[in-house]
Amino acid sequence: MERIERPYYPIIYVRGYAMTRDEIVETTSTPFMGFEAGSTKMRQAQDGSVVKFVFESPLVRLMKDHNYRDVYEFGAERRDRISPRCIVIHRYYDPADPAFGDGRTPSIIDAATSLGRRIEELRDSVCGNNAAMRRDFRVYLVAHSMGGLICRCLLQNPEVASAQTRAMVDKVFTYATPHNGIEVGGINLPNLLSINDLNNFNRTNMGKYLKVPKDKVNTLGKAEFPPQRMFCLIGTNSRDYAAAHGLSSFAVGALSDGLVRIANAYVEGAPRAFVNRSHSGYFGIVNSEEGYQNLVRFLFGDTCATAQLDITALPFPPEIEAARRKGKKIQSSYYIESTVAPRGAYTYELTSRTQANQCAIRRSYDEMFNADGSVRREARSPVLFSVFLDSGRIMAGSEIAFSIDLAVCNAGYEVDGALFLNNHIPGEHLFRNTLVLFAKPADGGGWRLRYVWSDDQWAGGPKNEAELDAARTKAIGIVQQAPDVFSVPLRSAKGFAAELKLSLSAWQ
Repeated sequence: MERIERPYYPIIYVRGYAMTRDEIVETTSTPFMGFEAGSTKMRQAQDGSVVKFVFESPLVRLMKDHNYRDVYEFGAERRDRISPRCIVIHRYYDPADPAFGDGRTPSIIDAATSLGRRIEELRDSVCGNNAAMRRDFRVYLVAHSMGGLICRCLLQNPEVASAQTRAMVDKVFTYATPHNGIEVGGINLPNLLSINDLNNFNRTNMGKYLKVPKDKVNTLGKAEFPPQRMFCLIGTNSRDYAAAHGLSSFAVGALSDGLVRIANAYVEGAPRAFVNRSHSGYFGIVNSEEGYQNLVRFLFGDTCATAQLDITALPFPPEIEAARRKGKKIQSSYYIESTVAPRGAYTYELTSRTQANQCAIRRSYDEMFNADGSVRREARSPVLFSVFLDSGRIMAGSEIAFSIDLAVCNAGYEVDGALFLNNHIPGEHLFRNTLVLFAKPADGGGWRLRYVWSDDQWAGGPKNEAELDAARTKAIGIVQQAPDVFSVPLRSAKGFAAELKLSLSAWQ
């Protein structure tokens, strides 16, 4: 009997919504219910050309890279002697296929209840009567779209599964899940729209099966499961979602993945990443290198890096500043962009929040500063990202390394209510540079950190410990606020000033 070795717990995949009976039958007719589908299409450019990139599928990659196995043998699903490093598909749609069941489509609660039983059966199959293994047994849930709501129903609804069963869930990873429901034309799908169970995404119904108020459906409510262990991957490409011949992406609109709006795709308090992928299909979020790289780092990585930006000075252009001093009312807002990629990445980013992808952070001047230019006491410092890294994947040197493309630009000025257009220069940034961070656990706890601005100098850097120590000393202005918290100064010649607060912590 194989031992259970953290972090390689069994993975249970939970697929998303199938609307029609034909879609349900198509789903149940495949062994992996769509998760085996790969893609050779990486990106569609503005001119319509497509970049070719072979992504074999998340299941194939998990098998190739991390020695996972499926549970099929001789045309059937094995029920005993299963390896802890296994991939299981939660086939909750099987009863809806007349070939396998009574043709009745299961509700969210039905699917969550059977998921709980599947977890218990998997524990018995992997552990048998071994008390130590049963004590250590845990699973990862990986879900697409509505599958994430099924996982949350399991965790949040005490009527669905026992506390013991819920405690066996170690982490949850969701792709493009409508955690706050689905909106069409800015309106949440109505409760009366029960055809094909579309009201699964109505907030009133969601509140009932998630056991939260209808205005809090993107929270875990009273569940004991910590939101920090639920990762939300958010798609930002609405254009390439081809469902319903493009009518879905047209109806849902921009600022979405073509079906789920960006603002509705995360759980409050959970780490999240933004990737330029659509809800599904060949340009979809599941069939993507970006999705896979976030998945394996969240499941198997050992480091979490979180950053927030504290802006301390936000200058106006000379003409705007002159108008402000004359007592004119100035209104302005700003885009804050951040893109993160680990060292060695060539075809993907872990997260990208940019204007081009319609997911940059937006803040108004009044949210951050008083009229005299002083920082507001109640100003909200935006969290730029939470990414997961794996020291076991270091390909060069002894440090974890990743880059952060940072940019802050103005979205437009108004002077006494009129747009200021005469001297407006599109694309003029208050700050833009690429920060490369190198981190290494310090002796006795905490971290040792150094950085370079790669727009100004090469990031390859030193090769031995003496050179590393010298490089850390030259990281001018860096402040270690705690063993795991650092502050990196951001400055520009225009007068922009901010502090990037970076938190590093062990993950698992």
